[in-house]
Amino acid sequence: MCRGGRASQENSRNRVLDEQEIRSILTKLPTAKMLEPCRLALRFQLLTAQRCGEVLGAEWSEINTDFGWWTIPAAKAKNGMEHRVPLSAQALGILSLAKKLHRGEGYVFPSPRGDKPMTPTALARAVNRNLKEFGVEPWTPHDLRRTAASHMTGMGYNRLVVSKLLNHAERGVTAVYDRYSYDSEKRQALEAWGQKLLEIEQSTPSLHVAQGEKTQTEDKPIARRIAASKKTKGEAR
Repeated sequence: MCRGGRASQENSRNRVLDEQEIRSILTKLPTAKMLEPCRLALRFQLLTAQRCGEVLGAEWSEINTDFGWWTIPAAKAKNGMEHRVPLSAQALGILSLAKKLHRGEGYVFPSPRGDKPMTPTALARAVNRNLKEFGVEPWTPHDLRRTAASHMTGMGYNRLVVSKLLNHAERGVTAVYDRYSYDSEKRQALEAWGQKLLEIEQSTPSLHVAQGEKTQTEDKPIARRIAASKKTKGEAR
């Protein structure tokens, strides 16, 4: 689990970001004081709803961008079971940017200190350093997984499908005999969630304005910023 300071730990089991908080985080990520792989990893975790350690340990050999699948090996999965994660158009976009940074070799989100993955602790610290910049109550990278799951069920997707997406271990006789993969249902849920996130970050924020104050328009969404930045950054990293 990715955890940061004491304030974040207090909310570690129930923190779910609402739409305004998600928008604030996504629109402010481009100016946050962290490395680009950190920004991309946070977005990728929110889009895929996978565990922080599994996201950071992802390798290019596990990802099929042609068919839009990320296969987490049993050895890396928390429950010891291989897990297939559908990749939405938005998730594939993040992978495209990550590949330009590191030429699509080794780890998708590598550590700047050699040929190894970024650690959950490093990502949590990057978030903690920018809590004031994000302008929301304290949160941790692990909260992104819970947030994605909660919003997908709120959008009407069956809890069983969301549970399959989260790769939760099942118990009981039904789990033994039910070998259906739910791949189609998982893809539908993540595609819809990816589109929902796009709408959230491009929406106009709801601001409570004090009497006599003028509303302010926030910066353009992170997706457009990253798309624009790749023209000038290229393979700088």
